[in-house]
Amino acid sequence: MVHEIDLYAIFIFLGIVQAVFLCLFFFSKENRKVQANFFQGLMIAALAACCFEILLCYTGFIVNALWLVDYSESLAFLIGPSFYLMVVCLIDGKTGNKWYLHFLPAIVWLILQLPFFMQGNAVKYNAWIGAYHPAGLSFMDVEEDFFNPPYHSHFILTHMTIYVLLGFWTILHAFRKRNQSFWKTEQESFKKLRSSLLQVLIVTLIILVVKLINKDDTGDHLFAAYMTVPIYLISFQVVRQSGFFKQPNLSEPQKYKSSSLSMQDQKAILEKLSALMKSEKPFLRAEFSLPDLATQLKISTHQLSQVINEGLGKTFFEMTAEYRVEEAKQLLKDQPNIKVEEIAEQVGYNSKSSFNTAFKKLTGKTPGEWRSN
Repeated sequence: MVHEIDLYAIFIFLGIVQAVFLCLFFFSKENRKVQANFFQGLMIAALAACCFEILLCYTGFIVNALWLVDYSESLAFLIGPSFYLMVVCLIDGKTGNKWYLHFLPAIVWLILQLPFFMQGNAVKYNAWIGAYHPAGLSFMDVEEDFFNPPYHSHFILTHMTIYVLLGFWTILHAFRKRNQSFWKTEQESFKKLRSSLLQVLIVTLIILVVKLINKDDTGDHLFAAYMTVPIYLISFQVVRQSGFFKQPNLSEPQKYKSSSLSMQDQKAILEKLSALMKSEKPFLRAEFSLPDLATQLKISTHQLSQVINEGLGKTFFEMTAEYRVEEAKQLLKDQPNIKVEEIAEQVGYNSKSSFNTAFKKLTGKTPGEWRSN
């Protein structure tokens, strides 16, 4: 049999590779401590698993690994619950104690598939041919005496749609409860909720349309190609919010020796810096960076770094943490009913753990301990 490799196959393959790297990131020891990261990683892993089977079946490479036929059907039941639980975590900080019950359909479906998995290669070959090439290739002569759950695509799509609608209602309720505009919000968590919802909604709609137009699984490569788009978008968001490009240059202290900034210049810049930080509070933005601050002050990044290092005796990140923690202390006092996670977001932190670390380092107490006192 001739294997088919085209742009769809290449695009899907690259998306799967990207998904693997994302899963390593979300499931890393530090990141998986945040439940929302764990469930987002699980959703990406399930998407990648489904795309991988579609890639094998679409290209014909599945004939070299027939034991993988239909292996991702049960995993598809993880996509909807993972999305919904990620939404709940982003809003409430954590899920309920019985969150694992949402994954029971995946386990039940896997058990129903066991008789099929125990069959020989001929049965699995026919299952693939019937779904992807119903009129193009010949079937093997074999008596199919296994139980195959009927209307499996209908069950999977219905299950996913239910969870997408649950997530949709939960997100809209959160926006209304916190008086946030769905399209104009400036908070990073709400932006993430909005983008995640739109991506999953569009993916679900595309799957439904493709399934209605194409017989069996003959159009699966179309929505598999689109399913990789959110994976690339998530990768871009991770890189954009990373601190990698904001790291201080180790050679800067040496450069200060030849700097033309006088003590009077440094004093003037420090006064402008202090006034800006108090009046506009740019440090509240999650994407706050040294270059952005230098642009606001109309000086070079190098000069600003020197002023902060020499004039304040600290790094840019230490200065930012101090301003954020001071703002957080006031918010913890003024808003006793607001969760610590929301306070962290309001002062510019993307994760509760980073906020707790900075707060305890500067105050000797966690935000919860400081508020209770």
